[in-house]
Amino acid sequence: MRAEPTCPRCGGRLHAPSLWSSDWSCDAHGAVLPRQPPKRPSAVGLAAVLAEARVPVWVPWPLPHGWLVTGFCSVGDERSGARACTVALTGPGLLSGPADMLLIAEEPGIGLGAYYAGLDGPDPGVGFDSSPPHGKLDVQGPTGSGGHSVPVWAVPAKPDRAVYAGEAMGNWLWVVLWPAEAGVLILEQPHLLDLREPGMELDLPYGAFTPRLNP
Repeated sequence: MRAEPTCPRCGGRLHAPSLWSSDWSCDAHGAVLPRQPPKRPSAVGLAAVLAEARVPVWVPWPLPHGWLVTGFCSVGDERSGARACTVALTGPGLLSGPADMLLIAEEPGIGLGAYYAGLDGPDPGVGFDSSPPHGKLDVQGPTGSGGHSVPVWAVPAKPDRAVYAGEAMGNWLWVVLWPAEAGVLILEQPHLLDLREPGMELDLPYGAFTPRLNP
C-alpha cells in the first residue's frame, strides 16, 4: 500500500503544495484534490473517513449474504475535507471465486469513480443517462427526509467489471463491481445508508483489505 497521496484520476504521483502553489498537482491532470492512501477495514478506518467526509459514505444495508467491508478510501486534504469517499466490499461471486464492489460518492469533477471504471474523463460522460435507467438504488436521505429511489445507468467500462452511475444528494454515486457478471446485484435494488447520519453505528463485518483500492 502506498503511503503518499496520489491523483484520483490516474493514480499517478502528485506534487505537493509549495511556496509557489497551494494546490496538489498531477503532471497529466493539473491541479487535483489528493487521493489519500486507502484505510484498512476496521472501525478505526471508518471513523477516520467519517471525520473528514463532505459527501455521503454509502454502505448497502443489510449487506448481501456473505459480504464483508474490505476497506475505505477518500479524496481531499485537511483544507478541503473528503470530497470523495469509497467503501469497498467483498463477497461470494455468482459463479466462482470472490466478487468486489466499490461504492463511491464524489463531487462532480473529482474523477475517482471514472478512474475505477477505466474512463478517460472525470465523470460518466454526456448522454450516459439518455436511456431508461438500468437499475435503481434505495437511498436513505438525511435524518427526517425519508428514503427515495435513485436511478442508475450502466456506464461503458473495461470488460472485467460492471459500472453504474447516478446522482444522489447532489453528488455522483458510482457502483463498480468485479467481475462483470456481479453487476446483476443492482437488479436487487440494494438499500444504501449514509454512515454520516446520526444513529448509523452499524455493526459492520470486516474482512481482509482489498487490493482494488490500491492505485
